[in-house]
Amino acid sequence: MNTTPQPDPKDRPARLTVGVVGAGRVGPALAASLRLAGHRPVAVSGVSDASRRRAAELLPGVPLMPPAEVLRHAELVLLTVPDDALPTLVAGLAETGAVRPGQLLVHTSGRYGARVLDPALRAGALPLALHPAMTFTGTAVDVQRLAGCSFGVTAPEELRLAAEALVIEMGGEPEWIAEEKRPLYHAALALGANHLVTLVAQSMDLLRTAGVDAPDRMLGPLLGAALDNALRSGDAALTGPVARGDAGTVAAHVEELRTHAPGAVAGYLAMARATADRALAQGLLRPELAEDLLGVLAHGTEGDPR
Repeated sequence: MNTTPQPDPKDRPARLTVGVVGAGRVGPALAASLRLAGHRPVAVSGVSDASRRRAAELLPGVPLMPPAEVLRHAELVLLTVPDDALPTLVAGLAETGAVRPGQLLVHTSGRYGARVLDPALRAGALPLALHPAMTFTGTAVDVQRLAGCSFGVTAPEELRLAAEALVIEMGGEPEWIAEEKRPLYHAALALGANHLVTLVAQSMDLLRTAGVDAPDRMLGPLLGAALDNALRSGDAALTGPVARGDAGTVAAHVEELRTHAPGAVAGYLAMARATADRALAQGLLRPELAEDLLGVLAHGTEGDPR
């Protein structure tokens, strides 16, 4: 449920025409959410067949146009391109005169704040950085997932109310992020979400190798409980052989991984070391058990002289 107080009507942006530059997984979903709030998507740009299909599914009837034409038709423009492409896109649009004074220009990059939009600001645009802290599928389910989703918001102070109002209209929860903190904010999200996918996929691969027919069914309840416990209790939720100091078990894990999944060894050791450090700091791992465990982690296997 969205518990953020709704802005006063006089602070809410007027109903706007909306354009999307970059029909990846994010842009069409945000535009579809804005349409539910009463705004009107009028133009979208997309290059690949997949992006065009997404636009057709989530924004039916909205015409495809080149980026400069999208800006010509829209009062609010969502720039939803990959992070590395954003500065060049903004500079190019500003240089060609596509940016209009008073136009709301919104990017959804987690890495950048509002300053990446400075070329457009100099052309008279109103810059907003609204990053949804959510993983997207490129389907209609994304629109539903935006309900209660946190957005990292960065904008000039005079545009703060407008930025927060747009987030709330999409069903999200605005979280103000200082310009200089954006890279750290984005690194934290990537560490938690992107790496989680890799860990889960590796775990499912290993379970299949171990003969488990339905690794997703086995992991679902376990990982759901672990995530819930971690969000509620932080480091106090740590369990397992590392937190217990079971050096022999960890050594056996490493040996099995070296045999069946050598590509997973480095990740296992790195996460085990990080877990051991946090368990020690919290008093969960007894110091007398930590020495053997850290020796295993340092050498990659118990008793390995390397």
